[in-house]
Amino acid sequence: MSTEHSRPAATDLRTPMTARGEVLRDLVVRHLPQIRAGAEDNGHRGVFPTETFEAFGKDGLMGATAPAELGGLGVDCMHDVALALAAVAEADASTALAWHVQLSRGLTFGWEWRHGAPPVRALAEHLLREMAAGQAAVCSAVKDHHAAVTTLERDEAGRWWLTGRKTLVSMAPIGTHFVVHAQAQLEGEPATLPVVLLPRDAPGLRVLDDWEGLGMCASGTADVAFDRCPVDAANVVSRRPVGGHDDAVLAGQTVSSITMLGIYTGIAQAARDIAAARFARGSGRPPAAAATLLAEIDARLYALRATVTAALRDADAAAADLTGDPAERGRRMMTPFQYAKMTVNRLSLDIVNDSLTVVGGASYSAAHPLSRLVRDVRAGWFMQPYTYVDGVSYLSGQALRLDRDNDYVSARAVTGVPGGAPDASEAGPR
Repeated sequence: MSTEHSRPAATDLRTPMTARGEVLRDLVVRHLPQIRAGAEDNGHRGVFPTETFEAFGKDGLMGATAPAELGGLGVDCMHDVALALAAVAEADASTALAWHVQLSRGLTFGWEWRHGAPPVRALAEHLLREMAAGQAAVCSAVKDHHAAVTTLERDEAGRWWLTGRKTLVSMAPIGTHFVVHAQAQLEGEPATLPVVLLPRDAPGLRVLDDWEGLGMCASGTADVAFDRCPVDAANVVSRRPVGGHDDAVLAGQTVSSITMLGIYTGIAQAARDIAAARFARGSGRPPAAAATLLAEIDARLYALRATVTAALRDADAAAADLTGDPAERGRRMMTPFQYAKMTVNRLSLDIVNDSLTVVGGASYSAAHPLSRLVRDVRAGWFMQPYTYVDGVSYLSGQALRLDRDNDYVSARAVTGVPGGAPDASEAGPR
């Protein structure tokens, strides 16, 4: 991460911290009318806004977080990425969620390009250049479908094969590449968690048109199936051990996900504005109860914005500091993120709920924009890292200084390894 933070610290997630962030914000503003105009219809029909992402590609927004040296906008300040996502989410959270997938890959591959091993650096550079040119849309495939474990196997000739199924893969309709987390148990070797990069045209890869989500209905979220897909050895990005208890991985997981807090900030802001508009049409003073709710909504929104800004500031500072213990650095990034995530999940839901109360019965209709916001805001509780249950386990573990595997991918894989035992967070479907 760069240290191009030339402006005073912002407190409201409205002011970019860097000049590049300012360019990003200004570019995003141009697209908001189109995003807002299609949000209701796309959400109702579950249609991915392909035209918006084509326009993003032409404007350089699909390469916003790709390094400037490789043709991207070079935005690597997480505060500024979250700010841009908040602006898009005010218009449509589904679009923001899908775009976040691309932005987070730019941030993480940018890190690999600067600091990774030579083979990974070369792979990252190729992909980042394509992202900057608007030619690559890179999806993350982390969560296994409840009926399948995604595995990477190696045959006697040394060739790699991927089999399984991933769920909740956003931006999938336009995905050109998939970063897939798998499990591998090779004879005579400990179990590992490989991460592989697969192009969309890989034999045996299928994107399934099966999304019927409660919310984020236009995010292009789908299952992706792998039927013995051949994997080039050069595209095996990493192989870390199962149950490694290595908190260094928390840094990358924070960079991948913390900017999503901007999405739920944007949802809360949109709901607040709808509620305030209810009494801003010359209809006189609102009833006392409605006035109280509006005041409480604004107070919660201020607290939410301040919390998100503080967590992003901490993450940006720790990301730029490569001195000291990598595991401690990972915790310094993840812990404020989780404090903020739990706060945002609760406050954003309260803000949307109170906004429905202020607006009244009209909002309890599928055609009302608040109905979309109340469904979209709930998604934050299920996003890793961490879901609410896993977040409680992580933060309580930090408070009590417990020795536990904080890598949520590894912790789940342990349940499939002989001798591994599930914890309470494993109850129910994954």
